[in-house]
Amino acid sequence: MAIENKPGVEFDTVFGRNDSLELSSHHDYETAQARVFKIIVIGDSNVGKTCLTYRFCGGTFLKNPEATIGVDFRERTLELDGESIKLQIWDTAGQERFRKSMVEHYYRSVHAVIFVYDVTSLSSFESIPEWIEECSRHSVGPQVPRIMVGNKCDLRDRREVPTSAAQCLADRYNFPLFETSAKDPTEKEHVDAIFLTIAYRLKSHKPLRLKQLSECNVRHLWNQREQEAATCQC
Repeated sequence: MAIENKPGVEFDTVFGRNDSLELSSHHDYETAQARVFKIIVIGDSNVGKTCLTYRFCGGTFLKNPEATIGVDFRERTLELDGESIKLQIWDTAGQERFRKSMVEHYYRSVHAVIFVYDVTSLSSFESIPEWIEECSRHSVGPQVPRIMVGNKCDLRDRREVPTSAAQCLADRYNFPLFETSAKDPTEKEHVDAIFLTIAYRLKSHKPLRLKQLSECNVRHLWNQREQEAATCQC
């Protein structure tokens, strides 16, 4: 798949730990022009979910990321065949104590799912069926596109998950498989291909509008995350 990286591509983080919660009129205007799709990125803690989403949205590698508490939101608007497509990416917590109050929010009105494992961690790969089962328990239908991603391929000497084993699991569920590295800058186009594969798949479906988060809802989710951080016994 040819990947065109346009210099004007937008990198929006709906909110982060130090971000303002102000919603601009420009953001609202642009949202009205684009179809919006919600993508959730799930998998065990420390598999590189946050770094993957940063590489796709910002084109850079996030050094020393903190553990995601609850959920982080990032957005990128793409131009596909002359049409604006906005991907709203939910970067979810892998640790149960950071997830339990947010799970319903993860799966509500989801349009696509990316399952991530670490190729240097066999246990994270073996957890993929459990994450798939969690999707099913929360009524994510079989028509929702899913992709499986093996991250940290730059750590070749530490690999524990053979590509052949990963392909067998992907074939079992009829998922596309990607192996990449969010850290390696030469892999940026491969990371883009993961999200573009989903974007083209979603574009071909009927228009599905995802209601944008209001400032009230953003504040509510942020407060939940802050409360969980305060009670964490790390």
